[in-house]
Amino acid sequence: MNSKEERIARRHRLRDERMKATPGYKVFSVMFTIGYPFVAVFTTVFSGILAFFSAISRGIAWIVSGGKSR
Repeated sequence: MNSKEERIARRHRLRDERMKATPGYKVFSVMFTIGYPFVAVFTTVFSGILAFFSAISRGIAWIVSGGKSR
């Protein structure tokens, strides 16, 4: 007889196999693989733009405070 852990593991394995066989999972997997580089590039560019404007803001705050702002 199988232990409870083995039955649970088998049930999870079967559930995962059924899920991976669905068209929705396959479409999502392909779209994620295609879209990931665009998301990564956008994130990098947006972070750079945010850092640039943050530096400008810190500089203006330093100037306005007479050089006392850190």
